Amino acid sequence: MSAPTATAGPGGDPVFTAFCAAGLWPGLGKRTAAELPAAGISTPDGVSADRLMKLPRVGRQRAERLFSSFLSAQPTYEVVGILVGAGLEARLAAGVADALGPDAARRLRDDPWALLGLTGVKLGDADRLAIAVLTNADRQDTRRGRAIVALTLRTATRDGHTVLPAALVVAALQAEGITDPAAAIVAAVDSGDVLEHEPPLPEDPDDAEAEAIRTLSLARYGMAEEAVAEGVARLAASAERIADPASVRSVAKGLDKAQQAAVAQVLGAGVSLLTGGPGTGKSRTVAAVVELLRAKGTDVALAAPTGRAAKRLEELTDHPAVTVHRLLGAQGTSGGFARNEEWPLDADVIVVDEASMLDVELTAALLEACPDGTHLLLVGDPAQLPSIGPGHVLGDLIDSGAVPVTELTTLYRQAEGGAIARLATAVRGGELPVVDSPDREVVVVPATGSAAASRRVVQLVTDSIPRALGIEPGSVQVVTPVHRGPAGTIELNKALKAELNPGDGTVWGFDVGDRVVATANHLDLEPTGFANGEVGVVTGTGEGSIDVAFASGPVTVTGQALSDLRHGWAITVHRAQGSEWPGVVVVLPPEAGGMLSRPLVYTALTRAQRHLSIVHASGSALARAVREVDVRPRRTRLAALLADAHS
Repeated sequence: MSAPTATAGPGGDPVFTAFCAAGLWPGLGKRTAAELPAAGISTPDGVSADRLMKLPRVGRQRAERLFSSFLSAQPTYEVVGILVGAGLEARLAAGVADALGPDAARRLRDDPWALLGLTGVKLGDADRLAIAVLTNADRQDTRRGRAIVALTLRTATRDGHTVLPAALVVAALQAEGITDPAAAIVAAVDSGDVLEHEPPLPEDPDDAEAEAIRTLSLARYGMAEEAVAEGVARLAASAERIADPASVRSVAKGLDKAQQAAVAQVLGAGVSLLTGGPGTGKSRTVAAVVELLRAKGTDVALAAPTGRAAKRLEELTDHPAVTVHRLLGAQGTSGGFARNEEWPLDADVIVVDEASMLDVELTAALLEACPDGTHLLLVGDPAQLPSIGPGHVLGDLIDSGAVPVTELTTLYRQAEGGAIARLATAVRGGELPVVDSPDREVVVVPATGSAAASRRVVQLVTDSIPRALGIEPGSVQVVTPVHRGPAGTIELNKALKAELNPGDGTVWGFDVGDRVVATANHLDLEPTGFANGEVGVVTGTGEGSIDVAFASGPVTVTGQALSDLRHGWAITVHRAQGSEWPGVVVVLPPEAGGMLSRPLVYTALTRAQRHLSIVHASGSALARAVREVDVRPRRTRLAALLADAHS
């Protein structure tokens, strides 16, 4: 069985052609790449600063920069050679070089199944690579079994699970033809990438049930959950009272008993939680905490997972707030943080809003950066969607009983704008009431099918909402559960761009005036970087770069980071979490039926500040989703670890 090979134009080198076409040459835009053959550059040996100067719009300085960036991309180029030889896509090379380092090509030849460490790579791709680079590739190769164990666990993390029962991993191995699953699991654990978690020892050594609850996790998530449990126990044990609970009286004006109790709790507890739905006064309570601590001269730091949520927190408390990533000094895309055990945070009290969005790794990093004696207040709404990353931190903290929780239940936002808060509160409790909103704060627009729903969305954003309510299209966000289909993000963004900002997409499909959303963290970009889920507007374009104004500040986006931007007029509910807009259009097309859950619907509705339009095309699936509690709980160990540490 042989792998197909790529072909190139006459006299060209297939590897060089694929490398350039995949945008892997740093600083070389698509347009310039297409002009290479005309300048006599069709092989790697043909690349020189003199020849590059023959290209249109390339002077001496740029030619030398391009030549040096080509030389520095050699590790990626070598990987392209291996991939193209196996009939695989060249664009995978960037991820391989990032994951496996400068020695990536050799490491890939040694273990072709290492390719499975990349997102979006299927087992069939890695098997094809193995056939191409190994003399006698074997389905039973230990390296293959080990990689399938890690792949199975990694796939589960996409649904938020941090652990899987060993029995499920065994079944996945058997499905891929592995005859000795136990050996594959041992190899995965020995590699250090996977951890095995034994249940408590049963009294009866033949207890089959104990074997059934043995679990496996990727080491990074298993260790993160253990770090969170240890961190919570450490802060709980080392906390000293900041002030007398009686001092709450100084900020108690306008706070109810539960809100006052939450403020008092922060003064004594190392870790405490404040939860509740929209309109129950969480923000007001946080503002009181900040006011009291500032009056006492206590150093307080405020953070939230997204730029928009941090900005809102800052406005509500009149105290600086930043994203959690910025608070911890996130380092580029590597996922590392400058603030840690060695260089901890120096605030006495740290408040994190929108805590339902905290995944287990970010929480572990946050706790690690809190020195003994820090008081941490997590504020959030457990009825919202859990984090995009693996884990169920806020829910597990509540379920564990290991930390004090104040839940606010009284709805205060009636007077300011009742319909959105009333609808959200009903959905949070599992009911879908008939909307009663004469002032059109909430409007339900029925539609039959996705195409009709899409047309209604475009009409609402571009015409009805601006005309009837005076909310400009730039302040209206479309939120949908799906990417595909006429009412998914991809097609809706095309339709909205055509109406709101038509253009040819001069740089990577973007024009000045386009709204964009980030799909990954790039906090190393100048001057402020951007975080996953942030929405911004393109303010300028250059050769292979665009300038974007995000809530957190302006950023010049180049290279790999460009591929992590999408058009952002319509975004998924997950990406919208943690942000609010004056006007929101939630579209629920028929193809979203199976994905709808109470947390998803609730999170979507609560993004709106002044106006909410619901384009309803999902029939009875909506009421069913709201009625039934989410039936796909995340598998995690954290609640048990917290309870153990607490007992």
